[in-house]
Amino acid sequence: MKRVIACFLATALLLGPTGGGAADTAPDALVKSVTDEVLAIIKDNKDPQMLRTLAEQKVLPHFDFEQMTQLAAGRIWREASASQQQSLVNSFRSLLVNTYVAALSRNAASTKAVEVKPMPRSAAQGEALVKTLVTESGKPPIGIDYRMASSGTGWKVVDVTIENVSLVTNYRSTFSQEAARSGIDGLIKALEDKSRTPAKG
Repeated sequence: MKRVIACFLATALLLGPTGGGAADTAPDALVKSVTDEVLAIIKDNKDPQMLRTLAEQKVLPHFDFEQMTQLAAGRIWREASASQQQSLVNSFRSLLVNTYVAALSRNAASTKAVEVKPMPRSAAQGEALVKTLVTESGKPPIGIDYRMASSGTGWKVVDVTIENVSLVTNYRSTFSQEAARSGIDGLIKALEDKSRTPAKG
């Protein structure tokens, strides 16, 4: 589980914005066009504040955290009040950001290379699956698939699958167990507590 999250967070930055016209850019082209740029940014930088800024500006706008939280929460989401739903989204987002920044710190100056598989033209109609292969010298390659949905502001990531393990599915189990033990408010508190704990880089 920990390795899945770390891999997801360490490579999610490849979905940063490309500038003008990003809303019209095909999802696979969006991923491919910024890979070299973002990898170059982190290559010689390990400053946590810089990495957090990178995450906020280049990564997070391309993730639909509300839908990701809704998918992870499942039945819990339907039972939660509007304020509880918003708290779940906020705390889940904070948790992922903190872990993400730590993962970037670990991967700064790495020699990762990312191959983005071209998508069939027929696939990019509302929903898309962008397949990538991450390679690093001395390590086995890692297949990472981004499930994306089209929105008014461009393509958004709604789930990430790493070596056939879904991020959303992993968290669904965690959410369910915590909610069964301490209720929805207890789940929110647990997520908030985890998000306040500095992730180790």
